[in-house]
Amino acid sequence: MQQEQKKLNEISYSVLDLAAILEGGTPTQAFQNTLSLAQHAEQWGYNRYWLAEHHSMPGIGSSATSVVIGYVAGGTKTMRVGSGGIMLPNHSPLVIAEQFGTLEAMYPGRIDLGLGRAPGSDHFTAAALHRDPRNGQDFPQQVEQLMNYLDKDSKNNRVRAIPGEGQEIPIWLLGSSGYSATLAGKMGLPFSFASHFSAENTLAALSLYRENFQPSDVLDKPYVMLGVNVYAAESTMAAEFLATSHQQQFLGLIRNKPTKLMPPVDTMEGIWTEQEKLALTKKSKSSITGDPGEVKEKLQAFLDDTQADELIVNSMIYDQKARLRSYEIVAEVTGMKK
Repeated sequence: MQQEQKKLNEISYSVLDLAAILEGGTPTQAFQNTLSLAQHAEQWGYNRYWLAEHHSMPGIGSSATSVVIGYVAGGTKTMRVGSGGIMLPNHSPLVIAEQFGTLEAMYPGRIDLGLGRAPGSDHFTAAALHRDPRNGQDFPQQVEQLMNYLDKDSKNNRVRAIPGEGQEIPIWLLGSSGYSATLAGKMGLPFSFASHFSAENTLAALSLYRENFQPSDVLDKPYVMLGVNVYAAESTMAAEFLATSHQQQFLGLIRNKPTKLMPPVDTMEGIWTEQEKLALTKKSKSSITGDPGEVKEKLQAFLDDTQADELIVNSMIYDQKARLRSYEIVAEVTGMKK
């Protein structure tokens, strides 16, 4: 029997933020923009606000992820706030249990802990972080250790996470390939896939997650949240203009020359090569750009293809007013904002 298609107003929507540092701007401004977006997103009905761990990136301010989560949670009232994600092999599981236990104690019932196994940096930065040279090979064991620290029975352990033990902090696994999809399924955990930059792997990863899913104390059936880039404006031309800031930033990563978030440009022609254009197009195949009608249509098509339970929206837009408006349009066309 064919699965009934979901409608846009039947799922939840969230925000993914990297606290973008603008060309000509400062980290202070980046955090002010982050808090402003979080407060507006809460008003518009977004479900959660996640911040991502990256290091040694001139345009990303969310490297001290737990600190920024506390800042956003303290400036909002009801929306869930969390990590999308913490790169666990960069850290001691005990320290993460303590950090998120502290956040959960400060903001009860509002903290999420999304975990990834990538370095969130290059290998030089990974070395500076004293990252485990096994490069995430023991990630499953690290996740189990972290969950053990948070378990209510951990009070009997010799080493205890205080705060942390006994707190019900939702743990998600994040991924951009099949590895974490399979692991999340076998552990019975919710899964968030980075389709906003690994679009070509989305459907295969979803199949792996759903096929390997085993019910747990956390979930009785699979729960998937997908990342999606959205650039929404009053006209298609305006939306395409806004999207060029992200394209320039992505181009910098391809060239191994990361930059701050650049102002938009009228055209990318002459900035990227044909090969780079093809690479970006492939990576961002699930990006959605357009006016409100186009955004609604493309979001529904993406939902039809993936049957996601939740979408987390990433919008690397240079102008803060335009960024807020883009998220507001998503809230309007999905029925979040009444």
